[in-house]
Amino acid sequence: MTSPVNDAICSAKGCRVAASWVLVWNNPKVHTPERRKTWLACGEHREYLEQFLGVRGFLKEVVAFTDWRP
Repeated sequence: MTSPVNDAICSAKGCRVAASWVLVWNNPKVHTPERRKTWLACGEHREYLEQFLGVRGFLKEVVAFTDWRP
């Protein structure tokens, strides 16, 4: 059996690199205020994914993958 950490890959389309960051977000038009969704990001795609969520007002926080506690 593989570890969940080994399966943690970047959420960017087509990227297969290990995740280094957790982007925590919520779409207020769809989700209740306390609900949190996550995308994983590698170092290369972190900024792009942050901007994508940020311009929509969805981004709540960014946490280093090693510090993430779901």
